[in-house]
Amino acid sequence: MRDDNRPGASRTDYAGAVYGSLLAASVVAAAGTLGQFPRLQLILMLIITGLVFWAAHVYAHLVGERLVGQSWTWREVRRVAGHEWSIVEAAALPAAAVAVSPVLGLSVNSAGWLALGIAVFQQVLWASLGAARAGATRGLVIAEGAVNLVLGLVIVAAKAALGH
Repeated sequence: MRDDNRPGASRTDYAGAVYGSLLAASVVAAAGTLGQFPRLQLILMLIITGLVFWAAHVYAHLVGERLVGQSWTWREVRRVAGHEWSIVEAAALPAAAVAVSPVLGLSVNSAGWLALGIAVFQQVLWASLGAARAGATRGLVIAEGAVNLVLGLVIVAAKAALGH
């Protein structure tokens, strides 16, 4: 995720990073054992789901801002696509955890739990960093982190309840 203060530079989309992390956690929680190549399939599900939701966000943003009768420019499409890219980036670390899990000696089930833990951790981190970057008080930064931790723990509880 980018966090650049230069004038005109693209800045981190903390909301997209939080959303993408929550999405990645949901994918991992719902995945369970997927078939003959569960690690590869989970990695692909994380990346493909991130890409699909990214494309949907780009499209929705463009449609929502388009003036009636005006078409989009490539510059505008690239700007929005770049801004929303953090949704895809948020899937990268959980996917990488699944990819390296055999090297760590982890079972497929343990790899899923590792990926889920990473997704929830980065969700809390990005929410807290976003609040801090926006100038929130320490209490509000903690509250943002706590709310996102609760959301992540709901997903963890769902995964546990599903027996994945």
